[in-house]
Amino acid sequence: MLSKESIDTLVENYISSVEFPAAPEKLYAPIKYSLRGGGKRLRPAIVAMAYNIFADDVQRVLPCAAAVEMFHTFTLLHDDIMDNADVRRGMPTVHRKWDHNTALLSGDAMMICSYGLLEKMPATLLPAILHEFNRLAIEVCEGQQYDMDFEAQEDVTLDEYMEMIRLKTAALFAGAARIGALAGGASDADADALYRFGQQLGFAYQLQDDYLDIYGTEQMLGKKIGGDVAENKKTFLLISALREAGDATRRAMMATLRDTSHSLDQRIGRIRTIYDSLDIPEVTLAAIGSHLDKAGAAIESLSVAAVTDKTAPLKNLLAALRNRNK
Repeated sequence: MLSKESIDTLVENYISSVEFPAAPEKLYAPIKYSLRGGGKRLRPAIVAMAYNIFADDVQRVLPCAAAVEMFHTFTLLHDDIMDNADVRRGMPTVHRKWDHNTALLSGDAMMICSYGLLEKMPATLLPAILHEFNRLAIEVCEGQQYDMDFEAQEDVTLDEYMEMIRLKTAALFAGAARIGALAGGASDADADALYRFGQQLGFAYQLQDDYLDIYGTEQMLGKKIGGDVAENKKTFLLISALREAGDATRRAMMATLRDTSHSLDQRIGRIRTIYDSLDIPEVTLAAIGSHLDKAGAAIESLSVAAVTDKTAPLKNLLAALRNRNK
């Protein structure tokens, strides 16, 4: 069994070694720039960790891990355009450094390259891997559409929101875990358990993003905070607050979200004050903890959980995420 740190190193080295053509330079330079930006590499690490539970030769699954990361990075290029974001992973977004058309086309090319990486996997494994990869890919797009739809919809329920992030965020974590398990030869039951692990982890991760966008820092979030306020995004915190608030407070929140006459920092401060009065931070942190607990339970349900320590890297990942918002 490899440690989480060893897996992180293998994943990073493999992604760094992926080669792209030199020309056309304006197509491939943004791809190299985006991948060089790093990030937490959680999703590819999950692929490798899930694989290593059932097989030792982790190098064999690295093309799948890199494909998942490349697909994820492609979605960020397009997501940043939709959100008009300036910073990603502490660097200017691609559409800011180059332009919108470049970001769109380079994102498209990156998505295609992610499928090219999957070609390196054994032919006997490809049908199952491609099926899972295609499923997570279309679900991410479906979730993004719901996210955009919700910007113009004031009566979004928590159930609707959780379904949106199941698709937009959790599907990629869940698919990464199942792809790793399938590539490693896991049983259907164990692959399903790891899918549940990834899904619950994805829920917790998105709720943490929601929380950090109001209560975090740019360093913690990897981008400017307050983006959800600026784009009138429906988040777990906002929906929970709207459900708990009285009419006057609800009107004040919505007026603040629409108010462009004040600075973003002022608007964030007003929203934060309302959230504090409604105990929304505590509600959100409790929900995050609940999803992380469910992810842990999924690990414990694996057929190998009681007889091997190969689940330790996934457990360490859970522990690290518990501290992400601190």
